[in-house]
Amino acid sequence: MPSEWRIGSGCGWGVAVPPSFEHFAAIDWSGAVGERQRGIAVAICGVGRDAPVLVRPGHIWSRQEVLAWLTDAMPVSTLVGIDMSPGLPFGESGYFPRWNASPANAHALWAMVDTMCADDPHLCAKSFVDHVDASRYFRRHAGRTGDRFGTAPRGRLRLVEERQRAQNLSPTSCFNLVGAAQVGKSSLTAMRVLHRLADKLPIWPFDPLPEQGSVLVEIYTSIAARAAGIRRGLSKIRDATSLDAALAVLGSAAHVPLASYTDHATDALLSAAWLRSAAFDPELWNPPGLSAVAATEGWTFGVR
Repeated sequence: MPSEWRIGSGCGWGVAVPPSFEHFAAIDWSGAVGERQRGIAVAICGVGRDAPVLVRPGHIWSRQEVLAWLTDAMPVSTLVGIDMSPGLPFGESGYFPRWNASPANAHALWAMVDTMCADDPHLCAKSFVDHVDASRYFRRHAGRTGDRFGTAPRGRLRLVEERQRAQNLSPTSCFNLVGAAQVGKSSLTAMRVLHRLADKLPIWPFDPLPEQGSVLVEIYTSIAARAAGIRRGLSKIRDATSLDAALAVLGSAAHVPLASYTDHATDALLSAAWLRSAAFDPELWNPPGLSAVAATEGWTFGVR
């Protein structure tokens, strides 16, 4: 670990990383209805050049199983990234302007979502978006756009999402729950998981970085794809040759052949290799503007 790095405090932001990671894992997440999700994939790799491998290849994961893996089965000293948004846009008026119950920070937001959805099976979040007050801020199916959704066509964005747009990425507001590109459902279900990880796994940048052990971060699989040389519009890999070519750019050996080359599996594999290549870049742990949103909106690891 470079000598100028220090262990963070407060909200966990700063020019610090834990002294070492021994594993790098990536989770392609899903907010779809139902117990088991074909859209979930988990990949992991160690230090060095060995290619990432799928955890439980061929298995159809449930969200509860991923939570159990994170708390009980994930190797020690793992930097793990989940493709979701851990916070909502906060700005000057909070998550939910003009609603007295609007939480003050991300930890309170996660608790709110999980509590309101306590009766929703499979860590779904339907009760939250259907809540009489919360629903006013979301764009839902059947033309149901809440009167407080906002005027921007895409919906309100977090600071890091505005930064992504400036870097030629295409983030979507978590308040939009409609369309193939929507990320709101997956993010709200992930918030239930994050709430249940409290005191079990530090979540950057909301929690202080530990001196050793594992850390969870938000990732955006398109960032991994760009770093691997895949140009915009072609970020989904569905064949062995393309996957090996992308892994090689990230300094990884060729992968073990898969039974099926789904977007979810290849996204997870490529993102795990990218995390290994990016984990010790101090600029990624201390991007400009982070301190203002570290406790509320959070940050996508890899956005400068």
